[in-house]
Amino acid sequence: MTWSAPNLPQKKHCFFGRKGGVSEGIYQSLNANFKSRDSKENIRRNCEIIAVHYDLKYDNILRLNQGISNKCVFVTQASQNQIEADGAVTATPGIILCIGTADCAPILLADYKNGVIGAAHAGWRGAFAGIIENTVSLMLQHGAEIANLAAAIGPCIQQPSCEMGSEVLEQFLSQDQKNQKYFIPAPRPEHYLFDLSAYAADKLRRLGIQNIAVSKDDTYADSENYFSYRRNTHLGLIGFPADFPVELSTITL
Repeated sequence: MTWSAPNLPQKKHCFFGRKGGVSEGIYQSLNANFKSRDSKENIRRNCEIIAVHYDLKYDNILRLNQGISNKCVFVTQASQNQIEADGAVTATPGIILCIGTADCAPILLADYKNGVIGAAHAGWRGAFAGIIENTVSLMLQHGAEIANLAAAIGPCIQQPSCEMGSEVLEQFLSQDQKNQKYFIPAPRPEHYLFDLSAYAADKLRRLGIQNIAVSKDDTYADSENYFSYRRNTHLGLIGFPADFPVELSTITL
């Protein structure tokens, strides 16, 4: 299963799910996490399958060495896992910007009129720290215009599945008391359910972007179609912190 945003050209972007690849076991099937214990040959083949979607090659893929930072970089050539950042911007045709996620929100942005695209990895920590703002700012520095920007928030963990402790709520309230609206009480005492998609979408709106599409697909709840770090954790399937499958969200000029 893949998800396409209605506000981005269908042939220029794709939020890939877990299906359509060659990996097996807990990584089945379109796993793109090179840090996992999955076969490196299978992971490369999965990335090649994604590149072929655009009639391009593996060497056209830009994969970041992601963490939970607010760092965004401008790139003029593709590379795989060589740049430590959680957002990327380019004005170079032929580069496939890729964001790997397994519950975090992948955000794709584009100003096709001016030929600038961006992609951001927005988990709650990265979104809180400013990865969305930094990605949009870098796009504007390289010729994009707010009036032309379209943004799409892809499949991610949705509020009914996104339980947080009270310390996370307090962190968000310390940033802005209005952030209370993104949290509702969870069944467990002193826990809350967080709306990551809504938080990210409102950040985009405050930056002046009005053309926003948001997927409602829940990566945690939909095990058939999406990978989920939290689900694998609850099932006891993670042998070490990086050993989980991720799906790619992609965009190109």
